[in-house]
Amino acid sequence: MGAEKTGTKRVSNGGIMAGCVVFVACMVGAAYASVPLYRLFCQVTGYNGTTQRTEQYSETILDQKIKVTFDANTSSGLNWNFKPDDPFVQPRIGETVQVKFTATNKSNVPTTGSAVFNVTPMEAAVYFNKVQCFCFTETTLQPGQTLDMPVVFFVDPDITKAEETKNIRTITLSYTFYPSQPKAKPVAGLSSAAQDVKSKL
Repeated sequence: MGAEKTGTKRVSNGGIMAGCVVFVACMVGAAYASVPLYRLFCQVTGYNGTTQRTEQYSETILDQKIKVTFDANTSSGLNWNFKPDDPFVQPRIGETVQVKFTATNKSNVPTTGSAVFNVTPMEAAVYFNKVQCFCFTETTLQPGQTLDMPVVFFVDPDITKAEETKNIRTITLSYTFYPSQPKAKPVAGLSSAAQDVKSKL
């Protein structure tokens, strides 16, 4: 009788342990999935001022214009001079336009940066469509190098139909450049497996 109780207890403890392992695995998986899911949510909804990325141009161009102003910033860890060529443009809604930003590396070493961006007011972000942007990839500048960086975009005409956006007359597109994380360099004499282990330490 005592042996049966002990066996039952062991099975019960094993089941609890298995459940805990599954729970932890699910939480880890959810943590990894949350970032891309959050990005997708922001892109679809325009949440937090996230703009849309598209390869298509608007087929409708309205007579109504909208003012788009530009804001350019760099973090303290990146010694760049970053600015728009023009403080603002006033395209027609639906018209595809190209603007340029300029970045200069003021340091004496090559540096790489990544730009994050948002649109205000945030309600307008879902209607702000980028066809081309330097923010889609990392940018590397040599010492003293100056680079012209284009942005091609249009404002979706549907912005005039939605109740929360139909009265918006000015949109601000803001960028901030941050230094990119350096990638680990391979060490001579180590196998690829050893390189992976070293990079995780």
